[in-house]
Amino acid sequence: MATLQATLTPTADPTPVAVSVSTDEPSGAQWVARFLGSANVTSLASPFREAVTKYLDAVRAAGGTVHISATYRPPERAYLMHWSWKIVKTGYDPQQVPSYPGDVIKIQWAHTSESGAFDQQASVQAARAMVNGYGISGLNVAPALNSRHTQKQAIDMNISWSGTLIINNASGTAVTISSDPKTGMNSELHTVGATYGVIKFVGGNSDKPHWSNDGH
Repeated sequence: MATLQATLTPTADPTPVAVSVSTDEPSGAQWVARFLGSANVTSLASPFREAVTKYLDAVRAAGGTVHISATYRPPERAYLMHWSWKIVKTGYDPQQVPSYPGDVIKIQWAHTSESGAFDQQASVQAARAMVNGYGISGLNVAPALNSRHTQKQAIDMNISWSGTLIINNASGTAVTISSDPKTGMNSELHTVGATYGVIKFVGGNSDKPHWSNDGH
C-alpha cells in the first residue's frame, strides 16, 4: 500500500503529529479496463499458437462454433482477477491481500468508512464488481496468479456444435463424434485436440473453457 505522510500541528498542543494517508486507489469495476489481455490466437507463443490455429481450423471445418474469451493474460490482470475472486468466493479478508510487487498496481482492497474504519461490505461489493466485470463469477477455482495464460500457453474458449461432428485429427483421420455433450467438454473432442497439442484442462468442470499446451 502506498501512503502519503503528513505532519499535523494541533492548535491546543504544539507537538507535530505524523499521520499516514493511503494514496492507493480503491478496488472496483474501473480496474477491469486496465492491464488488458488478449483473446487473439496470434498472442499465443509458438509452437502452441500454430497448434491452436490448426485445431480450430479443423473444428470450424467440421461445422463447430468457437468463441474465444482469453489467450494471453498479463500478470497484473491475473493478480486483480485472482484476489477479487478470492474475496468474493472464499471470504478472503481484503485487509490481508498481498500487494503486487513494485508500484505497478496501487490498489486498496480494504475500503474504509467516513470514520476511517474498515468497511467489509464496501470492500466485498467492490471486489464483486470486478469479478462480474472480468466474467469470472462462474469459475469454481480462482484464476491463477502464474498460469499458462501469463505464459501465452493457454486459451479459454467455448466450442459447440449440433448433430454429429466429423472432425479430422492432426494426422488427417476423420473422427466421428456423436456423443454428448456437444461442447468443449466432450471427452472425444479432447482426444482430437490432444493430437494437435491442444490439451483440455485436467481439472474438469472447475474451469470449463480452459485448454493449454499441457492441460494446466
